[in-house]
Amino acid sequence: MHDRPYTLLSCSMSIDGYLGSAAPRRLELSNKADFDRVDSVRATCDAIMVGAATVRTDNPRLLVRAKSRREKRAAQGLPPSPIKVTLSERLELDPFADFFTTGETEKLVYCASPRVRDACSRLGTVATVVDSGQPVEMRRVSEDLAARGVRRLMVEGGGKVHTQFLTENLADELQLVVAPFFVGDSRAPRFVSDGRFPWNPGRRATLAEVRQIGDVVLLRYALSPRFQTD
Repeated sequence: MHDRPYTLLSCSMSIDGYLGSAAPRRLELSNKADFDRVDSVRATCDAIMVGAATVRTDNPRLLVRAKSRREKRAAQGLPPSPIKVTLSERLELDPFADFFTTGETEKLVYCASPRVRDACSRLGTVATVVDSGQPVEMRRVSEDLAARGVRRLMVEGGGKVHTQFLTENLADELQLVVAPFFVGDSRAPRFVSDGRFPWNPGRRATLAEVRQIGDVVLLRYALSPRFQTD
């Protein structure tokens, strides 16, 4: 039994490494075929995580979309969609966001210690609030998820969350999709921010798969000995 889930980071970015535009509206970086691939990966996971900024900006539902995949999970005694997880330092979360109001699945909010009481008051009826230290410690979050039975975690962003998992060496796999265009605006959010990453010129990450999916390309990187080829 590992002390943290198998952790898969999933991200789509522009050729120049941006997750979106500087505008508030969501920028689609993928295509229909790749959205379906992401849905199939979601269906294999026990939990899906996004940061609070992603909840605010994209208002994601984070559900398994395909009926056949939801039914397969139900046949295995699982909820139709994985547990939804977010984390927040400042607690700027709307209890009426789709993250909380859609799907018959558990919702977890990991928040900084000073905000726990406020979080329980604001979100206690729509989610389980978990004290995660000050500041929020990603390893502590991972270990708590493992204790809750999460064996496979999918992290879908945003850049701050990806940076934390990568710099703290808590990722086993990276699935990186590159869209065929540039954003060209340094005000836009990037895939990762500055940090000390375990993979650097002296320790190159292992490229496990390259797959063309229509006009985008999927790059799969094995980031730990736990990497699973399936």
